[in-house]
Amino acid sequence: MHGPVKILKTEILSDNWYVLKKVTYDLQQKDGTWKTHSREAYDRGNGATILLYNKALGTVILTRQFRLPTYINGNATGMMIEACAGLLDKDNAEDCIRRETEEETGYQISEVRKVMEVYMSPGSVTEILYFFVAAYTKDMKVHQGGGVAEEEDIEVLELPFEKAWQMVEKGEIKDGKTIMLLQYAKIHQLL
Repeated sequence: MHGPVKILKTEILSDNWYVLKKVTYDLQQKDGTWKTHSREAYDRGNGATILLYNKALGTVILTRQFRLPTYINGNATGMMIEACAGLLDKDNAEDCIRRETEEETGYQISEVRKVMEVYMSPGSVTEILYFFVAAYTKDMKVHQGGGVAEEEDIEVLELPFEKAWQMVEKGEIKDGKTIMLLQYAKIHQLL
């Protein structure tokens, strides 16, 4: 097991969309010696994600939106099918996911259940993502959804759970958080 860490220097490389830092640090090795490392870390804050499910209908609510990094990495359209998610900003995780759910999907949910918290890309991103599930019914729909008009263009999808699962198997759903939530629903028989 590695020992303590000594931060030697932190540089801000970019503070445009989020903060990209270059950190130089000493890390004590297993044998007690110290080794200097330099790594970049992207700090975008923490976030929350949720899978809305309707047991009676056997459906889930997902979203579709453009994601530039996937386009740059070969996704021909840049469109991704995902579970609703957002950054915490100054909210706690539960308040955040309630807000994001209403903004993105149009559903005002009553009860949410936290199921896990995960570092999604710990080699380069500081973010912890809080995972939630919540049951929904048609009468919880308070508006069309679609996200914040000036910033987002989100399509709301209501899919049979089995179809969503098949989309994972066919490679049509490639978003890690969404796959994890669909796996959670399958393992715990939410639908």
